[in-house]
Amino acid sequence: MARYKIILAYDGTQFHGSQRQRNVRTVQGVVEETLRKLNWQGTTLLLAGRTDAGVHATGQVAAFDLDWRHPVDNLRSALNALLPEDVAVSLVEAAAEDFHPRFHALSRSYQYRIYSQETRNPLLERYTWRVWPAPDMDVLQTAADQLVGVHDFSAFGSPMHAGGSTVRDLISAKWHQTDGLLYFDVTANAFLYHMVRRLVSTQIKLVQGLIDLEQLRCHLHHPLQPIQGLAPARGLTLVNVHYRENN
Repeated sequence: MARYKIILAYDGTQFHGSQRQRNVRTVQGVVEETLRKLNWQGTTLLLAGRTDAGVHATGQVAAFDLDWRHPVDNLRSALNALLPEDVAVSLVEAAAEDFHPRFHALSRSYQYRIYSQETRNPLLERYTWRVWPAPDMDVLQTAADQLVGVHDFSAFGSPMHAGGSTVRDLISAKWHQTDGLLYFDVTANAFLYHMVRRLVSTQIKLVQGLIDLEQLRCHLHHPLQPIQGLAPARGLTLVNVHYRENN
């Protein structure tokens, strides 16, 4: 028996989130069902973090114990042969027996994608949020710069467990534009529930003149109540979970 670490990619469109729930399709449920076909005897797949319904991933990390007596690459092939088309394993490697993808994570990185077009583009709608008129990139980056640092982000999200801390260290927040798409790349030690989607929505509101920079700063330094509005789940992707080298 050995512990394995895997990196998962999935299209979140047809999933009710990553975490197992009764009577609905989830990423955890699908992967656990696949592992059982490989004689997995465990009860819970360990995940690095929870993603909402409709959110995608290219870098979700999971771990499990399995009695696998073949090369590691064969395990990746076996999993991908059995998984549905909207989930894939990009990496399998042996891990320390006490490795936990959530508790050993140092930070996590998400990316949010936006396109600006007066009418919708059906080929982009599945993975992006259409915003029109086109946002000013300089204003967006000015807003993003305010987010970096250790703040109480309670106005932007809620803790995963009642009574949990809402203080997070947001390490970087950058906007860039490539081939007509706008990307928001954000990394933090951890994120609150709905935090990235609310951060994106708030920055777009600022560009649209619905709030100003001082109001954004106030929500960071003197949070009183949650900000209303969420960017659609479909534009968000978990791209990386960061660990120390020996993990």
